[in-house]
Amino acid sequence: MKHSLKVGFSFGLTSGIITTLGLMVGLNSSTHSKLVVLGGIITIAVADALSDATGIHVSQEAQAKYSQKQVWEATLSTLFAKFFFALTFIVPVLLLDLSKAIIAGVIWGLSLLGVFSYYVAKKENIPPWRVIAEHLAIALLVILTTHFIGKLISSWFG
Repeated sequence: MKHSLKVGFSFGLTSGIITTLGLMVGLNSSTHSKLVVLGGIITIAVADALSDATGIHVSQEAQAKYSQKQVWEATLSTLFAKFFFALTFIVPVLLLDLSKAIIAGVIWGLSLLGVFSYYVAKKENIPPWRVIAEHLAIALLVILTTHFIGKLISSWFG
């Protein structure tokens, strides 16, 4: 796979998973509303995918070592990966009770992140457990932080 496509895909996948999990968990903790969580997922899939793709675009252009074609490949692969992976979290929310959907979403997201981290580690000849542990720890930190922020929001404004 081309470097520019790898950049966009890996960024989009990772950001799509962690951002969407944080949003889902935080919104659930503050509202316990399936509609709010669904609306948040769809909104983040569109707005954050466009925002992150623009960020990758500007970042790649600023490095001045990439051609316009490579910049656009990274931009579009970020956009599509972020959009696609964020939208996958809709499935459990549509099919399950919200509390079970959040658990299923966390399992789904951490599993995807773990598998991708394993792939990255193997490709870079790094011990997989270190990369997986690091990435999952960051994701869990985001999940726990947004859970408690959601609880605070609910107690302050609910």
